[in-house]
Amino acid sequence: MSISPLSDLAFNKFLKLESAGGIVLMVTAALAMIVANSPANLYYNLLLDTPVSLQIGGLEIAKPLLLWINDGLMAIFFFLVGLELKRELVEGELSDPKNIVLPVIGAVGGMLFPALIYLYFNHDDPVSAAGWAIPAATDIAFALGILSLLGSRVPISLKIFLTSLAIFDDIGAIVIIAIFYTSNVSLIALMIALACLPLLYIFNKRGVDSRSPYLFVGAIMWVCMLKSGVHATLAGVLLAAFIPMYGKNSDQNGHSLLKEWEHDLHSVVAFLVLPVFAFANAGIDLRGVPLEVMLHDVPVGVALGLIVGKQVGIFVLCGFAIKLGITSLPKGMSWGGLYGVSALCGVGFTMSLFIGSLAFEETGVNLLFDERLGIIVGSLISGAIGYLVLNFSLAKTSTV
Repeated sequence: MSISPLSDLAFNKFLKLESAGGIVLMVTAALAMIVANSPANLYYNLLLDTPVSLQIGGLEIAKPLLLWINDGLMAIFFFLVGLELKRELVEGELSDPKNIVLPVIGAVGGMLFPALIYLYFNHDDPVSAAGWAIPAATDIAFALGILSLLGSRVPISLKIFLTSLAIFDDIGAIVIIAIFYTSNVSLIALMIALACLPLLYIFNKRGVDSRSPYLFVGAIMWVCMLKSGVHATLAGVLLAAFIPMYGKNSDQNGHSLLKEWEHDLHSVVAFLVLPVFAFANAGIDLRGVPLEVMLHDVPVGVALGLIVGKQVGIFVLCGFAIKLGITSLPKGMSWGGLYGVSALCGVGFTMSLFIGSLAFEETGVNLLFDERLGIIVGSLISGAIGYLVLNFSLAKTSTV
């Protein structure tokens, strides 16, 4: 995995931002837990249940504040994910096929094994089984935040592997949401949303590098996705796919709409969108909760999926691929580093909470406490294991 000095500099700048965002995310999640387990819990729930409506003529969108956060703010997050993915595939680290093989294999193992472990505990209950994808997700901001605590000892190849694996993990999550977590589909609204795609394609082919046309069409597509029953956050990913890397004015001034948008949104997502989402979704009241509730199959399946499934799935499949000669261990990364990153990917937090809200919102059974408990416990333990393994591995490497 060869890295140019310029690429190294840009990637480190990106990681510093993501790492700081991960630390803010941890603090916000901890604050949510403190508030939820204090007398302020009543006001916390009232805030999230506050009805918010937007109406233009006969078109009305009325949701509690929590769903505006999950459906609206998270669409911005997925838009940024789409922008990052497109840039990486066009001219980033993932533009070289050799750099794709190992993180793709790791992402497959890191999604398959946790899902199987979860289903082992919940296969006999159709309602609980709907949460099979919850432990399959990785929170890149949280994981990088923990990785940043190890300082400059972390090799760039390890950071790139973690980030690349998380990107492909996000792709898998997007596919899962699109296929498995959609409500009753309104064909009219869906057709209007899909009709936006040819218009975005024309903008792209003509090199339109103004934000306004994309924002206008993207907003229409988001509303139609919301009304269609297909999850509205997917509109963010679809819009990102049509943002041009270079527009009609690129030759004159080097302007890149995609890169500028990505740059502008990083701080917004890292320091506003994800912390707000974490504060709204991580608060669970543990007061007076009996032990048998904590040991329910849902939290146990989620926690073990994140703790055991992630590290086993990623490390074992990557190990087989390397031993079989399909790919190789990136330069500067040890087997201990690979195992540490595999464990660190068990920090599922943001994406796991998001998928959990989709998995159980239509069942009519309140399992949100169960899945949140499993996510928090599994993410905390995975983060601790990943940190300790990497700290030991990197210390051993530096003394060799």
